[in-house]
Amino acid sequence: MPAAQRFMQFRYPLPYGALLQDGGVQFVVYSRSATAMRVLLYKRVTDREPYRIVDFNRTTDRWGDIWSLFVPDLEAGALYHFQADGPYAPERGHRFNPQARLIDPYARALAGAFQASEDGIIRPPKCVVIDDNFDWQGDRHLRRPLSESVIYEMHVRGFTKGGSSNVDSPGSYLGVIEKIPYLQSLGVTAVELMPIHEFPTNGVFGGKLDRPNYWGYDSLAFFSPHRGYQQGNEPGDQVRQFKEMVRALHAAGIEVILDVVFNHTAEGNHMGPTLSFKGLENRVYYMLNGDGTYKNYSGCGNTVNGNHPICREMIFHCLRHWVYNYHIDGFRFDLASILSRNRNGELVPNPPMVELIAEDPMLADTKIIAEAWDAAGAFQVGNFADKRWAEWNGHYRDDVRRFWRGDQGMIGPMATRLSGSSDLYQSSGRHPYHSINFVTSHDGYPLNDLVSYEHKHNQANGEDNRDGENNNNSANYGVEGPTRRKHIVELRRRQAKNMMASLLLSEGTPMIVAGDEVLRTQRGNNNAYCQDNATSWFDWNLVEKNAEMLRFTQAIIEFRKAQPNVRRPMFLTGQAAQEGQIPDVSWYGPEGHGVNWGSQQKSLVCVLGTAGLDDPSARYIMLLLHAGGDSQDFTIPAAVRRLPWRLFVDTAAEAPGDVYPGVNGPAVPAGGRVKMVHHSMRCYVA
Repeated sequence: MPAAQRFMQFRYPLPYGALLQDGGVQFVVYSRSATAMRVLLYKRVTDREPYRIVDFNRTTDRWGDIWSLFVPDLEAGALYHFQADGPYAPERGHRFNPQARLIDPYARALAGAFQASEDGIIRPPKCVVIDDNFDWQGDRHLRRPLSESVIYEMHVRGFTKGGSSNVDSPGSYLGVIEKIPYLQSLGVTAVELMPIHEFPTNGVFGGKLDRPNYWGYDSLAFFSPHRGYQQGNEPGDQVRQFKEMVRALHAAGIEVILDVVFNHTAEGNHMGPTLSFKGLENRVYYMLNGDGTYKNYSGCGNTVNGNHPICREMIFHCLRHWVYNYHIDGFRFDLASILSRNRNGELVPNPPMVELIAEDPMLADTKIIAEAWDAAGAFQVGNFADKRWAEWNGHYRDDVRRFWRGDQGMIGPMATRLSGSSDLYQSSGRHPYHSINFVTSHDGYPLNDLVSYEHKHNQANGEDNRDGENNNNSANYGVEGPTRRKHIVELRRRQAKNMMASLLLSEGTPMIVAGDEVLRTQRGNNNAYCQDNATSWFDWNLVEKNAEMLRFTQAIIEFRKAQPNVRRPMFLTGQAAQEGQIPDVSWYGPEGHGVNWGSQQKSLVCVLGTAGLDDPSARYIMLLLHAGGDSQDFTIPAAVRRLPWRLFVDTAAEAPGDVYPGVNGPAVPAGGRVKMVHHSMRCYVA
């Protein structure tokens, strides 16, 4: 039996867009208010004008609000735009422009760039007819439980674009493939790719952008992998290359999660260009004010009308397209609180879009993660949705940063975050793994800068340092930015290890931003959205230069993957399985007695027992955390002093004594007293 028959490939055919048929292409597009529709066909990416214009017949080619037209003798690789006539009445929500060349909302790929224009007509990248056939070689979704995941947030281009990457295809999907051995050595189980949906790479009239959208949060076409990350210029080849990347990552045991931006598009506000949705059915695709201007819950000029049935349908087709045609394992929804707003922009309970994503049987194997806030103040962390949704836990980020900085009153919040944030997720029936724990992300300082800068330094962004978050809960420990002062360098490295170890030893699902494991720096820029340069790119020289931090991170990831006690599926109770046994969690002060949660201490002891775990590999774990500015004596609690503790992590020790991958470090000192230097952490395992 041929290999193609042995492996059944489940594909998801789209009902709209350019549908490849025997003998030609069926073009299908939605517009309720258009009075005429055309397909513009091009021979080459560089053509400024179509070689052929095919009109839809309003009588025979329109079915309800769907325009459908078969054009014979077209093949995969054909280039096209749509063009629509209709009313231009912004006050009523209509922005039709009969001259506009429109990107198909369901385009599978784009080719080329915005072309220079002297006649005022915007010539956007061309849509490409795609043949979705691909030899997946039996690839399937990995279906790794979220509780067993370690997520690595990364930018496809930035990961290998720098000259130090030494790859054959820098800045591309294929470049990621070349670095898979590194990802395997690090031990992460999933990559969360910053936006790979199509977004503009130059100005709409062909000019170079002063501040290019390097991050990619500016979608042009939701169904298209970004052409800027392909190797070469063959129209549509990014589809093949992206699939090859996913297939190779899966073969290495690494899942692929996409950061998706269904909250706004690149068309901007009422002053923005007409590129796609505006020119087809503006008042359906966007939330509008009474005067026809755009509601702006995204902070980017417009807001996608996600709970309108047409938009809802498009988003579902899109998610299924990526899951079944690209084998994507999950999604992180940017500014997901916007999906909780109805068509008037009001937050509603049980929003249809959020509920339908959770209940869709075709997405049942995927991870769905919310950034549970938006730019209009809807901060819904802990209250976003039901147990199907995980959330980026912004409280975790803030509390861990503040604890290790030495802020007052943080032992209680720190204990809660280490335990999986039951205050946020338990009452709704969710689990610790629904908390996506992170200390840093693409948005803000990387870990190195978090411990090196107290103030943002975003001058290179060209906005007079007004952009970016002002409240970073960071510290520089005496000098702003780089320094050679040994005691500051040592303290910063210790703090970086403290936060990395806290993250990887907390209940919940950890997410690391690419480069933190080797102390990548953005030189104090905490909003590098427009920095397509060395500020943002992964510096592969750091892999050797900061090998100590890399080894430290690798060892704790490996420990986490092997140790069920730090990735429990259920919340800790503080109870023992049987009388006289050690509870699943116990908390102590540094003197070895119960914690006074109302004190201003900056020290904490956490003992994790094995109660509630049937896994024989589960071991007792003891964390000693000291965020104070002076040394502190810790006394091992009497209830666990007799256990055969061995040192696993000591962030104050010089390498290789900072981590013992075999969990075979020194025993607890005789007498059960441990002297901890300021801002340090130890982990013992028994």
